[in-house]
Amino acid sequence: MTASVPHLTELPLDRPKGCPFDPPAELGTLRDEHPLVRLTFPNGHEGWLATGHATVRAVLADPRFSARQELMHSPLPGAAAMMEMPPAAPGMFIKMDDPEHGHYRKLLTGKFTVRRMRLLSERVEQVTTEHLDAMERQGTTADLVTAFAQPIPALMICELLGVPYEDHEFFRSNVMPLNRPDASAEEQGAAINTLGEYLYKLIVAKRAEPTDDILGELTTTELTDEELTSIAFLLLGAGLDTTANMLALGTFALLQNPDQLAALREDPELIEGAIEELLRYLTIAHTGARTALEDVEIGGRLVKAGEAVALSAQAANRDPLKFAEPDRLDVRRNAAGHGSFGHGVHQCLGQQLARVQMKVAFSGLLARFPKLRLAVPAEEIPMRTDSDIYGVYALPVAWG
Repeated sequence: MTASVPHLTELPLDRPKGCPFDPPAELGTLRDEHPLVRLTFPNGHEGWLATGHATVRAVLADPRFSARQELMHSPLPGAAAMMEMPPAAPGMFIKMDDPEHGHYRKLLTGKFTVRRMRLLSERVEQVTTEHLDAMERQGTTADLVTAFAQPIPALMICELLGVPYEDHEFFRSNVMPLNRPDASAEEQGAAINTLGEYLYKLIVAKRAEPTDDILGELTTTELTDEELTSIAFLLLGAGLDTTANMLALGTFALLQNPDQLAALREDPELIEGAIEELLRYLTIAHTGARTALEDVEIGGRLVKAGEAVALSAQAANRDPLKFAEPDRLDVRRNAAGHGSFGHGVHQCLGQQLARVQMKVAFSGLLARFPKLRLAVPAEEIPMRTDSDIYGVYALPVAWG
């Protein structure tokens, strides 16, 4: 049955010229013709690539596919993809399966409920207003990445966890190598050690004197210092990077789609649906992976035990079988079912925090600067293509 299945020697990564928001065209062709194909991973592993929405979702929902770190093969190029990984450290729950994964997640779920995150809206509004005021004071141009998109989620995740805000740049600079697939093992190791040492000391201090924040609360549980260090590492890394890239890339996409931007300005009540559509359309966390624990039939193909399946969320989110006219940004679309926060038991724990921050930040930015526009031609925007998180390195904007 598998003899006629296409076999790729590498993951398609090149995006269409002049279309920075679209996935590689080859992924769309594969998805429409063969939603599950063979793929040779960068370390030589012979596995699979899933591109169809139903196929990706089926893998993520199936407990026979593992997220365990020691079983993983990265489909992304670079030195990190070649490394053989040990089992995840205690507390590094996103790289574990149940019951270990569920044990840690249960302790954290109550910290990120919809209600709790919405209660943060007032504080997010304060932080957003402060940064918009600072942008306005400095003139009529700014780099939206450094002036707005990065500092707002950095401040919020630092406050939530109880990390001094003055240390957020320290975290950002040390998190960056972990999201670059071309980072050397030495670079990644140094960043992990630096972050780990800081967080460990912070947790020891909070255990001695508990504080009113997530890490302070967690020190009163049965979690060890090592487990708490891993959990803090995960939450900080996610909070510092993904939302920042959604704010910057989302603004870029809206500015490049003036009809959609106009619709959002005319009816601000569209914002929540527009955020889901931007999540679908941009899919910044574009590629993941799972490994089969036993032989599993998916989409008429037999994935054998030990074989890894690369999961192209960006192709799945553009699947015409799920979303009509998927390559069009439509802020009025019902984008429910997109895979940008994952699916199944590993679905993103902090998704409600991300939604609150995006709703407040996008709304505030568009209301404050009705003449917001790019300050340079779109083709000059430096795209972040060397990471498993897609985005922009800078977004020069003007509003005068």
